[in-house]
Amino acid sequence: MRRVKAAALVATALGAMLTATPAHARGDQPLGIDHCTATACHFDVPPGTYDVRVTLGGEAASSTSVAGETRRSLLPETAVAAGERVVRSFTVNVRTPEGEPTGPDGTPGLDLTLGGSAPALVGIRVTPARHARQIILIGDSTVCDQPGDPYSGWGQQLPQYLRKGVSVANYADSGESTVTYLQNPQLWATVQPLIRPDDLVLVQLAHNDKTTDEATYRANLRTLVAGIRDRGGEPVLVTPIVRRWFNADGTLNNNTALLVNGLGVDHPAVIRSVAAAESVPLIDLTAKTKALVESLGVEGSKALYLYNEKRDNTHTSVHGATVYAGLVRDELLARRLVPEGRVRVG
Repeated sequence: MRRVKAAALVATALGAMLTATPAHARGDQPLGIDHCTATACHFDVPPGTYDVRVTLGGEAASSTSVAGETRRSLLPETAVAAGERVVRSFTVNVRTPEGEPTGPDGTPGLDLTLGGSAPALVGIRVTPARHARQIILIGDSTVCDQPGDPYSGWGQQLPQYLRKGVSVANYADSGESTVTYLQNPQLWATVQPLIRPDDLVLVQLAHNDKTTDEATYRANLRTLVAGIRDRGGEPVLVTPIVRRWFNADGTLNNNTALLVNGLGVDHPAVIRSVAAAESVPLIDLTAKTKALVESLGVEGSKALYLYNEKRDNTHTSVHGATVYAGLVRDELLARRLVPEGRVRVG
């Protein structure tokens, strides 16, 4: 799977439209709404992790969502009745490159965009996060922060399900296999030193291991698990999302859908085996997405993927990525990997 090229970076257009004086992080002094326009905010902060507190509402009824950096969903659409105010908080990771690790640097600082059917931001406060837990993502194009519509990875949508105190640092990269992720100095050699004690590190690599033999694939997963633990992090192995490839009977029981490569390597089975052998938490996203896609059927499942737009049965739409991120959220809760109070439900 090759990197999806955007016609133009959203961040470039955003930077051109901002007119507010740049804000700089100075200690614990919060940065506020004077650095926002009606549709966007820009804070000239260095790479790091930041807590964002927004106050939404207005004289009229409103409905506001917040995205940031490379199209990350940070706050789901939130309705507020006329004359009322609602406060929401989240924690955001700011890094360079701001999207995929092998992609362009993006714009410096923290960029937020307001969406929703009737956005209304009346207050914002940005401060350095002091005690945030980090969820690091290692994966491919089905996980990464995709640069342009209509594509989206589930890791790009995961932040909206998390509250203040947990950030997502998405180091998934398009086109990567376990082999290339370990070999490329922009990837594993760069990401491993960033892992802190108690960080969660979710690993979903399989779609591009098309020519990787089973022994190598198994060894690569173990290398990643050991390297995460060496840094004090907690590895979580994630089986890959299914490809939308139906049999005549409406099932996905075939090698294409279930990520069995040309050498006969059953990637989800190997991941499950390594997780059991290494006592690593497992999120069986293959099983979860298979059940969902089959329940929706041939027509209903098209909206999860980019079939209608691109005849693409591998990559997800924003809707599909959001649904699949919700499945990951549910598994994080079920396995008590993230405290209930740090997760948005419903």
